[in-house]
Amino acid sequence: MRMLFEIDTKDYDINGSTFSRPSARGIIIKEGKLAMIHSVKYDYYKFPGGGIENGEDKESGLIREVQEESGLIVIPQTIREFGMVHRIQKGDYEDVFIQDNYYYLCDVEDKKAARNLDEYEKDEMFTLEYVTPATVISTNQKPHDPEVDSIMLDREIRVIETLLNEGII
Repeated sequence: MRMLFEIDTKDYDINGSTFSRPSARGIIIKEGKLAMIHSVKYDYYKFPGGGIENGEDKESGLIREVQEESGLIVIPQTIREFGMVHRIQKGDYEDVFIQDNYYYLCDVEDKKAARNLDEYEKDEMFTLEYVTPATVISTNQKPHDPEVDSIMLDREIRVIETLLNEGII
């Protein structure tokens, strides 16, 4: 999968302990709008998706995570690689946190399934919304609570800018 960009904060001890957590994220486009997860509590948007479990392939992780967060059911035969974002920074509990975020273009079924939100996702009141790229960019660029991962907000903006620059949306 092609590398879209790298985020390296260079604030870590390269010789220290490392934790790696790959993720898969869905890019779902309908009528020029993106299916995004809106944190109502903190007012930001992110692509649906999340961590790939041990022993799980990227596509299976994508299908599971998109459904858990949004209720959308990914059609497996429509999954297409878009690109990867490599993130490396000081971790909260370890010296180095590494996350490879794999983004996939995909289509979803018309029907929805039950969501299965984690406690923090419930607390943030995660909601599926179809929004314009401009809405995501302007919302994510606003100042946010220190609890919000600003690197994640910037990552999502840069992925959307790449989609726009390549004429995909």
